[in-house]
Amino acid sequence: MSRRQMKLGLFLWATGHHIAAWRHPKAHVTAGIDIAHYIELARTAEAAKFDMVFCEDAAGLREANVGIASQTSRSIGFEPVSLLSALAARTERIGLVSTASTSYNEPYGLARMFASLDNLSAGRAGWNLVTSASPIEAANFVATGLRPHADRYERAREFAAAATGLWLGRPGHDGQGFSARDPLDIPPSPQGAPVMVQAGASDDGKDLAARTADVVFSAAQTFDEAKAFYDDLKGRLAVYGREPDDIKILPGVAPVVAETEAQAREKHDQLQELIPDDVGVALLSSYLSIADVGRYPLDGPLPELPESEGMKSRQALVIEQARRDGLSIRDLARYFAGARGHWRLVGTPTQIADELQARFEGGAADGFNVMPSWFPGELDAFARLVVPELQRRGLFRQDYDGRTLREHLGLKRPARGEV
Repeated sequence: MSRRQMKLGLFLWATGHHIAAWRHPKAHVTAGIDIAHYIELARTAEAAKFDMVFCEDAAGLREANVGIASQTSRSIGFEPVSLLSALAARTERIGLVSTASTSYNEPYGLARMFASLDNLSAGRAGWNLVTSASPIEAANFVATGLRPHADRYERAREFAAAATGLWLGRPGHDGQGFSARDPLDIPPSPQGAPVMVQAGASDDGKDLAARTADVVFSAAQTFDEAKAFYDDLKGRLAVYGREPDDIKILPGVAPVVAETEAQAREKHDQLQELIPDDVGVALLSSYLSIADVGRYPLDGPLPELPESEGMKSRQALVIEQARRDGLSIRDLARYFAGARGHWRLVGTPTQIADELQARFEGGAADGFNVMPSWFPGELDAFARLVVPELQRRGLFRQDYDGRTLREHLGLKRPARGEV
């Protein structure tokens, strides 16, 4: 029996995931609209045998009042399905996953779009389903405000069922929120249907994932948090007639790696010093879904906050981090500006591999969604230093065994219904 191996996704984000990545001396500030930049990143990940690249998306500015230069570098970029269609022509094996919202799309159009990407790439596409929690996005669709959390997930459940039915050849859909008369005008790809990806961590989000997802991205600071999420979600699958291995859980990890620990710490500290307080605080405010946490003393503790209709799981993660580590608002803002609440690792290749192996073999992850602090430097470092160490330990593939994203991930090909 072959040894279980971890899965790796590369989370693409223009200049990088650190809020100050655009200020790094070697950063490519206009990366968001440079196709050559994205081709280079995708090819680096493919050469390192990553399972997939992943594009986040938002139908509007990601955060309000984060600073003009920072917001520009983070928000200007290609529509992700268009970008991944271009990358499909310049890569051969790596999976291509894009975010699209169930709040601001219709099932037929979205299903057709992803089925097209799936065929263009010969079976390498995936859809990251989001419900959109930002009032900034809602304002761009003549909405009267952000839909309540439960309403967003009720819509998402039917949306996912309608889109999946279209991919699997079921004739039409007639439900409470959506209807689609015709089947899709494009055949299934070699993997049968796009891979379904999700990232919700609320009870509604985990239930939707247990019902429909193939891959789940998550955020966890500690092993115990990651293990609790992993066990909770895997434990929900039986209700829907699914097995634990039917879902791959990939927590986000933001590694900063160098040949020595001192060099890695120096790289990390240099980036942290580039964070303006107002930018970090504005980003923190967006995750807490309040107008401006900066109106409180920055060197004081985070005040008690009401629950919002926004990103409930991320808000809870931020508050838990502040309480557990006794962080001031300033320290909390700087911490979350580095990796937006995801697990941050700083060290040598051996130290990084040790930490990843512990969570993987400890039953807290099936792999990781890698979030380099700045591109291309930290991706190059991870591919050059960490991947070979994982391969040496037998924890990661030496080469691709298949050609489709489902084959990379070890997922079943979905059965088609009647056409």
